[in-house]
Amino acid sequence: MCCRQLGLPAPVPLNHRTRKSRKTLQHIRLAAANQSQAQAVNRDGKWSSGRTQRLRKLLGEPGILKGPCCYDGLSARLIEQEGFEFAFMSGFCVSAARLGAPDAGILSYGEMVDQGRCINEATSLLPIIGDGDTGYGNAMNVKRCVKGYAAAGFAGILIEDQVWPKSCGHVGAKQVVDRAEAVARIAAAADARDEGADIVIIARTDARQAVSLDEALARAEEFAAAGADVLFIDALQSREELEAFCRLGGAAASKPKMANMLEGGGKTPILPPEELEAMGFKLVAYPMSLLGVSVVAMQRALEVRPRPIPAAPPTDRSLKAACQGLREGRVPGPEDLPSFANLQSVVGFPEYFQEAARYAVSSGGRNEDAAEPQQAASASTEEPAPSPPSAEAEEVTVEVLSGPETPEQGSGAGKQPPGAIADGAKAGEKGSSSAGGGPRNLPSGPRGVQRSARFFRIRIADRRTNMVKLETRIPALFIESLETIVPQVSGVDMTRLVQIAKGDEAWDPLQPLIHFDSEIDSIQIWLE
Repeated sequence: MCCRQLGLPAPVPLNHRTRKSRKTLQHIRLAAANQSQAQAVNRDGKWSSGRTQRLRKLLGEPGILKGPCCYDGLSARLIEQEGFEFAFMSGFCVSAARLGAPDAGILSYGEMVDQGRCINEATSLLPIIGDGDTGYGNAMNVKRCVKGYAAAGFAGILIEDQVWPKSCGHVGAKQVVDRAEAVARIAAAADARDEGADIVIIARTDARQAVSLDEALARAEEFAAAGADVLFIDALQSREELEAFCRLGGAAASKPKMANMLEGGGKTPILPPEELEAMGFKLVAYPMSLLGVSVVAMQRALEVRPRPIPAAPPTDRSLKAACQGLREGRVPGPEDLPSFANLQSVVGFPEYFQEAARYAVSSGGRNEDAAEPQQAASASTEEPAPSPPSAEAEEVTVEVLSGPETPEQGSGAGKQPPGAIADGAKAGEKGSSSAGGGPRNLPSGPRGVQRSARFFRIRIADRRTNMVKLETRIPALFIESLETIVPQVSGVDMTRLVQIAKGDEAWDPLQPLIHFDSEIDSIQIWLE
């Protein structure tokens, strides 16, 4: 039957296409041409991304590469418009922007790949490094993750050695897998790259916080030998440690190294790009600037009583202006960027820790490559898993969770020197609070349930204005990570707090256990 018999229009001859159809064909050809520029087959038959080629070229040229962290198409496009050499898609920022949730292993592989596709589609040829976390499983999962990120358009992928679920590198207790498993992850990632997924492999270790500096340096060397393209040690704490990283020998000597300048109170000191380059770093990432200024801008816009807009508004209160400042290695100031501790509160870390504490059980895993003192510390905290709570225990839990309200900060009465513990507590041995490897396990039974339900309430206020910068609650189970969660209390001896949190000593919930002033802030800590 012909088209006329079926009641269908006759086909249009090819030489009589309408203007609209010809325009559509032109768009298809143009899209195909752009795709061929972005992705081509090399001599070995492997798919090679134009972004990856550009990143490899930049890594081989002189000068340090500065890259802000993006989390959606708009932030990535602004980074490209400002002429940055690369960008990093941060898991912390994507988790905050996409889920409104903390970076604690909640975001899935599929969600990260989907976000990466959107970000790469919003930009042209900007090389973007994706946060691959732990690779989302064993070595085979790592290979799938690397191939998936390459297919999504990423120029690079970061793979780390934390256990799963992981934690943000500067937040909470961290644990790493043993060194052999960590090296196997990087080897699997390198194999996936060599098998056709052309992508730059950035190998990250969190062993500096979880174990020791020496262990982190040793892992970086083995990562280089396993095939990593770029090396990264997270949360290095001083210039000396940064320099030690850049002095690595062997296979690591020739590998580019990345620094992470976490704004607003991270572990690593914020240094100018020129100084980092002189040390030997090739890449520097600025993870929180764009997300931070966005949070502050939204909070100001949502205020019930908006602040008056000055006649000449400052130039550093926008995403674009933040990008311009980062071009020179200048991070936004405290007026426009929330502290890292405050940002943790905004994305829900305190609530996450509170919820996680309900399901906390004893963990038999330890970092096998830790130094002997670290192993001894881990072994000393291992106790049997809590027994199921009775009805009486549940009543105690509810009572503790609904504890007293935090008293308002006074005008200065009763303040103690920095690092002092209230109620006449004596300082213990230095470093007692920094044992890595996770929260302290508290005893089981009804009394144990009560202890595990206690919370530290932290209040940080500006000394000059008395304006509260941060007020949050953290489960007492995470006492050993308090310095990491709230960097402002770094250096305070936590020995007595550990004893009180375990219930070995009585305390007055209406009085702060710690109350001291820093140069800028007044800090108080209660136990509820």
